[in-house]
Amino acid sequence: MSGLAAVLAGRHAPGVHRWESGLDVADVRHAVEHAGWTFGYVDGVGLESRADVLRAIGEALAFPPHYGTNLDALNDCLRDLSGPTVLLWDAWSGFARGAPADFARVTRVLGEREENDPVLQVLLRGPGLEDVVPLLA
Repeated sequence: MSGLAAVLAGRHAPGVHRWESGLDVADVRHAVEHAGWTFGYVDGVGLESRADVLRAIGEALAFPPHYGTNLDALNDCLRDLSGPTVLLWDAWSGFARGAPADFARVTRVLGEREENDPVLQVLLRGPGLEDVVPLLA
């Protein structure tokens, strides 16, 4: 079973995972939405600051206009997701290498959900920081 199929079948705990895949974004979106999940996509090329990344995540997940692009607002909006969600984040390693402390903070908020929060699976696609983020099998 591919990593994505296992995610959509609930075989992986919610969280942040590295994911190796050559699938086109449209194909990933189709698979995710066909399974009844919400899909969001972040193209990380050129995202160098925490504010840029938070803005991109907010756009990808259709956060409300009052979203404040800070970690508290991110956490609050993630709690309001309408159901299980996959966030595919391509080209994430530039931000991770350029701002490692901010990357750690953002991924911690993305990965630490409360028991009653909607399921969120973040798939970091592409190489980088193999020793920090686990690979989705």
